[in-house]
Amino acid sequence: MKAIRLVLWVLVAAMALALGWLTYEWQRTETELSAKPYGVPFELVDQSGQPITEAAFRGRPTALFFGFTHCPEICPTTLFELDGWLRQVDPEGSRIGAYFVTVDPERDTPELLGSYISGVSDRIVGISGPPEKVGEMVKGFSIYAKKVPIDASKPDGEYTMDHTASVFLLDAQGRFKGTIAWGENPDIAVTKLENLLKP
Repeated sequence: MKAIRLVLWVLVAAMALALGWLTYEWQRTETELSAKPYGVPFELVDQSGQPITEAAFRGRPTALFFGFTHCPEICPTTLFELDGWLRQVDPEGSRIGAYFVTVDPERDTPELLGSYISGVSDRIVGISGPPEKVGEMVKGFSIYAKKVPIDASKPDGEYTMDHTASVFLLDAQGRFKGTIAWGENPDIAVTKLENLLKP
């Protein structure tokens, strides 16, 4: 009986040690993530064809969304909702930068992005560029994006894109501060943006 108790105590101690290590690693990862700018350096173009780099995500908080203009629901809805939330939190449009990065640069030229976004918002800036450079940014910001043929028998035909559907929130130093999920409660989304403005 004593041997069984001893074995149980050893197992409990081992589990506690493992849990402590996992907690430490999680906290360390969270600290590292919040200590440096999120993502990777990039050199792309905005919807006006002007050069844009990661420097655009510095100096003020940023709301960042990755999507594509042929998106049937998630992207137009997110752009519309984000524009509304920004108007509540930042009426003059000077305190939070907002960007829509295409995950479909083969079709989404800067001109098309500009036309698409301007139909919804005048405060969200589109970002596009050469497919390989956009791909590097998408990967560097840990965004899931995959081309999906509409007709599986014609892989080189019409396609759509599966992609991460969250809005990424960065502070004025470009550090990750959270996300607004697809379908987020509007009041919570607004609160998250308000918190982004707090020192």
